[in-house]
Amino acid sequence: MRVSKRESVTDEGTEQPVKDDAVHLRRRIGLLPSISFIIGTVVGSGIFIAPKGVLMNSGSVGLSLLVWTLCGVLSTFGALCYAELGTSFRKSGGHYTYLLETLGPLPAFLRLWTEFIFIRLATYVSLAFGQYVVEPLFMPCAAPTALVKLVSMLGVTFVVAMNCWSVSMAARTQVLLTFIKMFALILIIIPGIMALVNGKSENFQNAFDSDSFSLTKLPLAFYSGLYAYGGWFYLNFITEEVINPNRTIPLAVIFSMVTVTVCYVLVNVAYYTMMTANELLMSDAVAVTFASRALQGVAPAIPVLVALSCLGALNGGFFSSPRMLFVGAREGHLPAIFSMIHIRRQTPLPAVLFLYPLVIIMMARGEIFQLINFASFSRWLFIALATLGMIIHRYRFPDHPRPFKVPLAVAVVFTIVCFFIVGLSLYSDPWNTGGSCALTLSGVPVYYLTVKKSYIPERWKKSLELRDKLGPADVCHAEIIILQVGKADID
Repeated sequence: MRVSKRESVTDEGTEQPVKDDAVHLRRRIGLLPSISFIIGTVVGSGIFIAPKGVLMNSGSVGLSLLVWTLCGVLSTFGALCYAELGTSFRKSGGHYTYLLETLGPLPAFLRLWTEFIFIRLATYVSLAFGQYVVEPLFMPCAAPTALVKLVSMLGVTFVVAMNCWSVSMAARTQVLLTFIKMFALILIIIPGIMALVNGKSENFQNAFDSDSFSLTKLPLAFYSGLYAYGGWFYLNFITEEVINPNRTIPLAVIFSMVTVTVCYVLVNVAYYTMMTANELLMSDAVAVTFASRALQGVAPAIPVLVALSCLGALNGGFFSSPRMLFVGAREGHLPAIFSMIHIRRQTPLPAVLFLYPLVIIMMARGEIFQLINFASFSRWLFIALATLGMIIHRYRFPDHPRPFKVPLAVAVVFTIVCFFIVGLSLYSDPWNTGGSCALTLSGVPVYYLTVKKSYIPERWKKSLELRDKLGPADVCHAEIIILQVGKADID
């Protein structure tokens, strides 16, 4: 087996030919793919299923639109904080890396632990993909649950295969699917706004009047809205593959989040223009119901566009999440096999394949809104901890290079709001969020029994210290044995 000289990339993102016999991830993601990666991951199933959850828990049309706007502002604040973290710590891994660098190994390990348990984005995006593919075939009857899950599994299988095959192919697919999903949003916005301009505004009268408003349910409305905006942090999972991250990450974040926030608010205005609040709550596929009224000529195309939108978010999730597992294994928090890369394709093949059965199993847990509430607790807890760690790191290491620096007030407001939502959600939905909290804390004994290594018998340590016992040549040899598919000829 021979490996040729490769092109490496400096921290500034400039490519230089150097002698490098190691198999490594390479910088291939420019500005347009980065923007497509954020928008394509954020705009998935959320805008097509979350309006029901936001309205159900906010209680009125006006308050739901306010929640959508505030969720966009809050997500933009968080994305700006992560832009600072991504340019301060140039390693991939997102939440895990920032918790490790600022708060230590235990919070970072717990973030990995929850990724194993919840597999958030891929699970409910894949279910939404299956729902939008199958439901139009059975309307007005309900689609069979088993068939929805089967189609969801086929979508997951396609995305996994593509991410195992080629980084470039996955990136190009993401760009293409992003343009498709933006076209779908525009197709919804234009007829809705035109109807509103022409005087169809009866659904907005007394928009804030509601007998079902409850302060305790409001965090769950934010959870649904923030779920729709979820994905703004996934570019940070692949920092080591971004060309010139000091420039690319901030520009991609700002452009993407402003675009998504404006589109999301306008899409919800379009929804309410054509549907009453009760009609929206009764619909399991809001975009399909909207299309049947406002886009009768092209209504059959809407479910296809929404399904492709979900597929783009699913691709983004499977592109990024394995990178966190890859970095965690590289730091010694996971088995060494997850830090291995396919020697020809430069993809983190073991990490991608490991997530595949976990997502399939997670699909059987329950319906989408239960999964959102169950998993959102840990997501926002660790995001809040990461931005808190950023503030602490600023205080402890004021001279640390920070090419992009977010205003301190933005970081403080975002962190406080995240902790408030997390805390109040324990009161609003103690069963789901309490279970999520318990499963998150269950990683503490696992950390002390596996990572710390001083709490386990000596004979067990041998199986956990494979990476420590192998030298660089042996690790490369192990990668070749485990990952080689046929004869690799890398020139």
